[in-house]
Amino acid sequence: MLQGGDRSGSGLSAERVAREAALPDLEAQIDFCRRAEECHIDSLLVDINYGKPDPMVLSMALGRATEKIKFMVAYRPGLMSPALFVQQVNTCSVLTGGRIALNIVSGHSPREQRYYGDFLSHDERYERADEFLSVCHAFWERNGAVNFDGKYYRVEDGRLNTPFVSDERTHPEIYLGGSSEQSRNVALKHADCWMRFADAPEKIKEQIRPALDSGTEVGLRLSVITRPTRKEAVRAARSLIESAPVESRRADEKRFVTGSDAVSMKKTFELAEDEWLTQCLWTGAVRSFGASAMALVGTPEEVASDILEFEEAGVSQFILAGWPKLDEMIIFSREVMPLLNV
Repeated sequence: MLQGGDRSGSGLSAERVAREAALPDLEAQIDFCRRAEECHIDSLLVDINYGKPDPMVLSMALGRATEKIKFMVAYRPGLMSPALFVQQVNTCSVLTGGRIALNIVSGHSPREQRYYGDFLSHDERYERADEFLSVCHAFWERNGAVNFDGKYYRVEDGRLNTPFVSDERTHPEIYLGGSSEQSRNVALKHADCWMRFADAPEKIKEQIRPALDSGTEVGLRLSVITRPTRKEAVRAARSLIESAPVESRRADEKRFVTGSDAVSMKKTFELAEDEWLTQCLWTGAVRSFGASAMALVGTPEEVASDILEFEEAGVSQFILAGWPKLDEMIIFSREVMPLLNV
């Protein structure tokens, strides 16, 4: 999703990028969404962290200015009551014609969680997410008053008059991220799709079998750098790292590695000890820009081939990003998507 300050690797200072990311440039973001519609992109992720605008409010504004694109709103259980959250989601569905999905994340930084008044441990956050989604589903089922008495939430005779509005579903499609056993268990119980960071296809196939056996889809979050030749793609990938200020790279690596209690983050940083996991799967940007910066780097044919390998392993959904997002999205839609029969 395009945000203000979407210039990772441009050489701008970390302070300048953070300042731009904090302010919603609605005109530019609407243009990005409309370009995504022209590229036949299904959904756009609107992520959440302390440095960016509220994703639900932003998605409502963007949804009113677009026609087809869906918005995958990221949310962390614990920031509000599940009843109020469902009320917001349902309202957004009314205003956008059901064009909302949810990316449920437990959070990866204890320090940032405390910014929001959340002091739970990693495992406790997934326990809470289990309860949170149980309450949410009870409201979406609309089988009368909702009653729930758990460790983290208590609802008595809960009612919401505004329903979830969609021609396709009775509740939003739910993506739940993580690589831990706790994340997998919550995803299998409540989510439509278990989202993972990437690894080599043969390893992914082995890791996701329990989810596929349960009927839960599996998705990968990663980036793409596509160019006409492999040499150009690798050069673009390496220039991304070289253009980032050295002090920023070192600070980001320390923040990601030591400041996170997320299993998925730590596993991805361990994978980054090898620069190439396959011919195209590159970890070189992970230590500078985080786990989602693991990227497929190569020609359109090479990138499409790796995506098809992931599909053969059982992966059915992908959240993709690039640098800059708009340019990479246009290249991907024009050069790679036709090779995938999308």
